[in-house]
Amino acid sequence: MRKPSKVVDSREVERWDVETEVLVVGCGAAGAAAAIEASRAGARVTLLERASGGGGTSAMSGGVLYLGGGTPVQKECGFEDTPEEMYKYLMAACGEKPDEAKIRLYCDGSIEHYHWLAELGVAFKPVFYPGYSGEPPTDDGLVYSGNEAVAPFNRIARPAPRGHVPQIPGAAGGLLMQKLVASVQRTSTEFLTDARCQTLVVTPQREVLGALASIGGAELLIRATHGVILSTGGFINNDEMLDQHAPLLRRCNVRVGAEGDDGSGIRMGVGAGASTVNMGMGSISLPFTEPKELLKGILVNAQGQRFINEDAYMGRLGEYAVFRNDGQAFLILDDETFLRPNVPRDVAAVGETIEELETQLGLPDGSLQTSLALYNRHAEHGGDPLFGKDPKWLTPLVNPPYGALDCRTQSSLYAAFTLGGLSTTVDGEVLTPDGETIRGLYAAGRATACLAAPGYASGLSLGDATFFGRRAGRKAAGV
Repeated sequence: MRKPSKVVDSREVERWDVETEVLVVGCGAAGAAAAIEASRAGARVTLLERASGGGGTSAMSGGVLYLGGGTPVQKECGFEDTPEEMYKYLMAACGEKPDEAKIRLYCDGSIEHYHWLAELGVAFKPVFYPGYSGEPPTDDGLVYSGNEAVAPFNRIARPAPRGHVPQIPGAAGGLLMQKLVASVQRTSTEFLTDARCQTLVVTPQREVLGALASIGGAELLIRATHGVILSTGGFINNDEMLDQHAPLLRRCNVRVGAEGDDGSGIRMGVGAGASTVNMGMGSISLPFTEPKELLKGILVNAQGQRFINEDAYMGRLGEYAVFRNDGQAFLILDDETFLRPNVPRDVAAVGETIEELETQLGLPDGSLQTSLALYNRHAEHGGDPLFGKDPKWLTPLVNPPYGALDCRTQSSLYAAFTLGGLSTTVDGEVLTPDGETIRGLYAAGRATACLAAPGYASGLSLGDATFFGRRAGRKAAGV
């Protein structure tokens, strides 16, 4: 990791310039939620934002929130869901070592969290959009935002769409943050912008007493008698940290993150003795799935082999392509299935035969021919025994000429952000490598390890940030 943020030894502090009870650092979705709940709990709250206004990466996002268990929107759209089905899906989808305690709380509290957002003025139109993942181009409020309806997960838990989208056409992150910031401003929170937290003030016993911040050109020592909450975002814009922890993410040519996603909060936490989790993981989207007819193609790696069901969520496609196949992938299509994707993507090669296409792509002799022959044989009967792709996207690719869309990281669009961060309890208390809590230090949002790493679904970042941001706010306030 980049050199940890050097802390201020509390023994060197002669006087405090400002005193508050809860100091929240960063006003994205997590920080706003933490400030709202800490203030409602009766704490005196100060919120620092390094930019000129709140929002951060959350405001730049699609605004999808992963909620389920039987929300009013799900019910009005005709979908059955329960906390247990949501739990089964997330436990299966969120990597080899999912955080069971956090996932259980998140699923059991999802309906209540929906109502909390609605009470803040975040409206969700009760209309299901049948498009594929992410925010819809309409103002519809419910989408499939992960792998719930595809193999192997549709055999593990009953599929239900859980992507809840604030009511506005297109990207809804800006609207979501408008509502959250307005709610912060309705509390007694002291909200300071252009205010950059530089480091933490820590005792020799590793208790966090406050922070050193630059506000209005002056350096101020802020005493936080109840605690400091770090909600500063991830580290996608810190090349040094990426090189050390997640070098494959540097290959992705679209970095999803505000300027402040430089790992500052993570480094401050590590400087105070915190441990980190899943620092090598990130959400990586490979968007070739619109128009959806492209799902009839097959995605192969540099060895000419399929490695996933092509109808998977674009985040799963990206994870498998980058983390498991070194970012080397091609989408193979025939004359009848070939379409230009909505996201521009080059044609890597064209051939009158599969053998010719294989040669032009530089794949091992016979590899693509064997892969396609196996795929076609089963597709003729509506089956995909290797990966379980939905039969509606299965069709033999037998009509020349054949083409390959370039899905390699070096020449096509991949969008990425980090998912690793500080290790925390379910209440946002920051943990040491020994699993002990650091007194006076809390964290939420992408400064912490996400629920899903790997196994991301659209909406988990904002859902995780607001849900656990609220818990951190209440815990720091003493509730």
